[in-house]
Amino acid sequence: MQVHTQAVVLSAIKYAEADLIVTCYTKSDGIKTYHIRGVLKSKKGKFKTSSFIPFTILDIVANHRNKGRLEYLIETKINTPLIAVHTDMLKSSLVMFLSEVVKSCIREEEANPSLFEFLFESIIMLDRLDSIANFHIYFMLELSKYLGFYPNIESKGGYFNLLEGVFQEENYSSNCIRTPASNVLFILINNSYKTLDYPMSKGLRKELVLLLLKYYQLHIEGFRQPRSLKVLEQLFE
Repeated sequence: MQVHTQAVVLSAIKYAEADLIVTCYTKSDGIKTYHIRGVLKSKKGKFKTSSFIPFTILDIVANHRNKGRLEYLIETKINTPLIAVHTDMLKSSLVMFLSEVVKSCIREEEANPSLFEFLFESIIMLDRLDSIANFHIYFMLELSKYLGFYPNIESKGGYFNLLEGVFQEENYSSNCIRTPASNVLFILINNSYKTLDYPMSKGLRKELVLLLLKYYQLHIEGFRQPRSLKVLEQLFE
């Protein structure tokens, strides 16, 4: 079936000598992976490698057979030109980290328009923001809402239960933690609009990111820590 839709690129992996395997989150069908032949050796072809950098927003025409196999792109066009996301070193590092997070979380080949709009708007926000030190924390917290495990904002207590996503007064399992990072998490989920500007040290920010990654691992089967995490930590030190 031929589909016209918007898509956010999540990854592009070299295959054979000149092909790419490109994974996108599409507005029409969720996660889709495409086999793009010869794109790495043809300068005059209809596809450009620059179109498949993670978090590029595209308008695409594609053949979707919906059988869990590689699909085929017919046309691509940049939907929203981005100025800084792919040229600023810090922003491009955030892109690599967050695109890995998204790809590791979402596997469904089904439409989720609200999730797609969140990704779309977050990419544009990142492109335009001046202060981005907390952006990945903001993004991971907001993404957890669409994935169904945002921490319970009505819960209270000094311990955060990673498995149940609640704050509680007592520590009764190995998944309960009480750290400076969990204290900040409590503040942020009750004042989410302040997440981007909340002041924190580099060490505390790193601790909070690791806490959120552990939280994701407990709630997403097969979730893997992004390989780009160490690069991100070095750039923000």
